[in-house]
Amino acid sequence: MNTSITIGNRQVGQDHPPFVIAEMSGNHNQSLDRALAIVEAAAKAGAHALKLQTYTADTMTLDIDEGEFFISDPNVLWKGASLHKLYQLAHTPWEWHAPIFKRANELGMLAFSTPFDESAVDFLESLDVPCYKIASFENTDLPLIRKVAATGKPMIISTGMASVAELDESVRTAREAGCKDLILLKCTSTYPATPENTNIRTIPHLRDLFGTEVGLSDHTMGTGVSVASVALGATVIEKHFTLSRAEGGVDSAFSMEPAEMASLVLESERAWQALGRITYGAASAQEEKSKVYRRSLYVSRDLKAGEILDATSVRAIRPGLGLAPKFIDMVMGKAVKHDVKRGTPVSWDLLL
Repeated sequence: MNTSITIGNRQVGQDHPPFVIAEMSGNHNQSLDRALAIVEAAAKAGAHALKLQTYTADTMTLDIDEGEFFISDPNVLWKGASLHKLYQLAHTPWEWHAPIFKRANELGMLAFSTPFDESAVDFLESLDVPCYKIASFENTDLPLIRKVAATGKPMIISTGMASVAELDESVRTAREAGCKDLILLKCTSTYPATPENTNIRTIPHLRDLFGTEVGLSDHTMGTGVSVASVALGATVIEKHFTLSRAEGGVDSAFSMEPAEMASLVLESERAWQALGRITYGAASAQEEKSKVYRRSLYVSRDLKAGEILDATSVRAIRPGLGLAPKFIDMVMGKAVKHDVKRGTPVSWDLLL
């Protein structure tokens, strides 16, 4: 029997439509007005939840502009910045959380966050968030996982970069510390990710291996990967979200715009509806009616009583009110009992 997890006022599980999370991250570009506009756009697009990230530059790293603290890789979106400066630019001021959460709730969305240290958990508890998300880069931070698990609230963990052994340790830690409702999200920690390195076949394996709900934290462009994940059992989909990629922002390059989010919500639910159940034959009364358009045997020219059926007088055509085509060899050579008009369905009662 499929089970579900309750997050706020929503049920998350295989018997329910996918739970779609719009991740704001740093796409507010340090403007509360823009942050609130993102909330409104996400709600209008049909997202079920809005997620923030809760940290400060100082809780993330040291204020050093060189060596391993400086992003020099030319293939990284944030090249040329120190980690500290990047997190200063990307962080959501803590005093913004309450108004952002309030607006999301007013618009019918759940709102929660990813804490990056224990002080962030304490702060989010003061706002009574309905659940917590652990980011891929923190999925081996066992003290943080223990802290979140101790709240007793549902926990979502992204699995980016983690080995099976590391995930086993994270899952065991969460459960031993009090987490009863756990969701693992398949994640590829490249920005953006490509479909080729997303490997969503891992999703059902995660479910079987750890006995959790599963989903996808998707950094690819477009909706295709996320929609496909539903067919593999994903019950949660998380995508970064912005008003417009052209307006820039730390994560805008791989974030969804409102029209794309609306499409994702619609198409992921359609994909879930299409899963249905294992069934053969007509799946509904409507499909049963379609049987009339199958081929069947019909008299194809006027016949006199006693005339013998042959290839000139019987054909397998639509509609399907006559004998099935498989009987054509059995009726050939038989005589008709009475005069028969062209267009009469062949039945056993018609034959001598």
